[in-house]
Order: sequence, then C-alpha cells, then structure tokens
Amino acid sequence: MRKAKYERKTKETDVEVQIVLEGTGEAEVETGIDFFDHLLESMAKHGNFDLTAKGKGDFEHHIAEDVTIALGKCFEKALGDKKGIRRMGDAVVPMDDSLVLVALDLGGREYSDIDVTFEKEKIVDLTSDLFVHLLETLSSNLKCNLHVDVLRGANDHHKAEATFKALGVALSEAVEKIGEEIPSRKGMI
Repeated sequence: MRKAKYERKTKETDVEVQIVLEGTGEAEVETGIDFFDHLLESMAKHGNFDLTAKGKGDFEHHIAEDVTIALGKCFEKALGDKKGIRRMGDAVVPMDDSLVLVALDLGGREYSDIDVTFEKEKIVDLTSDLFVHLLETLSSNLKCNLHVDVLRGANDHHKAEATFKALGVALSEAVEKIGEEIPSRKGMI
C-alpha cells in the first residue's frame, strides 16, 4: 500500500498530512478554514484517497499554503520511484453551472497554468485570491505539470469545488499502477 506522512512545523504553522493512495475516499481534515477543508475532502473522495490533514497557525494564508505544501510532498513521497504509475491524468468535471478541466503529468517537472477567476473576494471563508496560489503550490511540491481551466461557470463555490473534484479524479488516474516500469523513455523521472 502506497502511503506517506509529512509534518511541517514553522514559527507560523503546525501541519500534519497523511495520505493513502489506495484508499476509500475517507478524509479527516481540520484546518480551521471550512471551505478549504471541504475542497480537500472533495479531492480525496473523488480521487479515492484516504486523507488526514490537520493544520493550525497564525493566518489563513499560512495555514492553507503549508497544508498544500505538505499535501504535495506527501503525494511525492507516497509515489516513491514512480515505477508503474500511469503518470498522466485528466478529468472534465461538471458541477451545476460550472465545468472544469484538470490535466496533470507527474513527470517530475513543475509547471502550472491555472485559468480560474472568481467574482467575490471570499468563497465561504476562503479568500478567493489564495485559490490559484494553492494550486501552484501543489504543483511545485508534487513536482508536476498542472493545467486547470474553468470552461464555464458563474457560481464561485461551484467553480472551486468542481476544480478540486477534477483534481482528485486526475490524480487518481495518474497515480494508478499499470505496470512495473518507470513511465519515461529516459528511464527515470
């Protein structure tokens, strides 16, 4: 079973994340930011990962960012040498008025192109301008290419939630074991 745990303690935060890649979609998330918790729970559910994420600290930005750093590092650690993984994954996910495309490559190179805009300053209790930064932070700590496009949508909550559901589905596809070889012509990732 591929699993990992990552702890991050700074002067600003105290974070612990655990993930089981071959899970059942169970999540226990407590960051003090209700909508962020909801997004991580949606990602775990639709990715079929078991996720525990706990974070506390001084500011919303620091807590969410450090949990996302730990999440990326946890995925990277759980994947090990990446032998046999599919490596790439994508998903197009609707949620009411919203339709979101997420495509990613766990090829070891970090790049992100996130096309998401919001009308409101906050989505429930998460500052909306933090959203893109969190996805970029995940990409850099997971060492992956991550592309996100909101194809349509008016409701900020729906756009954000559809993004994390699509992220879960795409990650689930990318981490799937389909063989024994490193998925690269170079012989390493």
